[in-house]
Amino acid sequence: MLEDRTTRGPWPTAYPPGYAVVDVETTGLARDDRIVSAAVYRLDARGEVEDHWYTLVNPERDPGPVWIHGLTSDVLEGAPLFAEIAAELSARLEGRVLVAHNAVFDWSMLAREYARAQRQAPVRQRLCTIALSKELALPLPNHKLESLAAHFGVVQRQAHHALDDARVLAEAFRPSLRAAAREGVRLPLLECRPLTEWSDAPVRPTIGRQSSYGQGSWRPSRKRPPCPYPNPGRYEVDKPLKQGMRVAFSGDTSIERELLEDRATEAGLHVASSVSRLTSLLVTNDPGSGTSKTAKARQFGTPVIDEAAFGQLLRDVAPADPS
Repeated sequence: MLEDRTTRGPWPTAYPPGYAVVDVETTGLARDDRIVSAAVYRLDARGEVEDHWYTLVNPERDPGPVWIHGLTSDVLEGAPLFAEIAAELSARLEGRVLVAHNAVFDWSMLAREYARAQRQAPVRQRLCTIALSKELALPLPNHKLESLAAHFGVVQRQAHHALDDARVLAEAFRPSLRAAAREGVRLPLLECRPLTEWSDAPVRPTIGRQSSYGQGSWRPSRKRPPCPYPNPGRYEVDKPLKQGMRVAFSGDTSIERELLEDRATEAGLHVASSVSRLTSLLVTNDPGSGTSKTAKARQFGTPVIDEAAFGQLLRDVAPADPS
């Protein structure tokens, strides 16, 4: 342990040597959506800002929700392609833990962009500030970035602008990191696995230049780690989800399946590939379908909810019962 005056105690030697606080704005949430802007704040081991960087990115298609990120086709037409900024971005991520608010989303978008550019992101671990705030038991009304910022007195100037969101997160992460060090909290670091498999997907109109890398989507090739919590049983209506619950998914979802599953895993849920008597919950947007999972859910009396309701429940998953 190293002494650090900012925490009035020893600094954990197991903590990472540096962080890259990242925010990306995108054309949407689906597998074939693209990044339209990206920002990185580099922080040292104790959360002090070293520098920051921001770029627009030509998504080679329509910009998506302009009313959210404010970036029109005209603005993005002259922006560089992701492949053209990948090297600079890599230099800023190299050797650092990627930090983001709902980090699985930012990581997934970055990993797919790198894969399209036939490169690999130099990121080995990520840290989600939502997970960290839960570890610290911060008294937040919800897990929105604006709530985390307000808790630490950070003023948000331009929400959904990648550079300002990254700044806000960096300023909120610093006191979170120091609180974790002071209280001896183990940081909730997760492995970043590269995306390796290509599959064709429909494309939407491009902006300006055409891509030289082809169109399609990427999916991760991986096996999920086992859930560390015991199964507390079935989900009950009007009660929160609890860590360890077995959740299965069936049918199409508006958010890509891997992203939903990653969010569930990060919340401490067990993602099940099938439905059995032990399944706590089935998530499907079409409960009347004849899939094997919905049929088994009816047979076993497994609770069924839709994707939107599941997303709401993910915001506040109850901790597992003490062992």
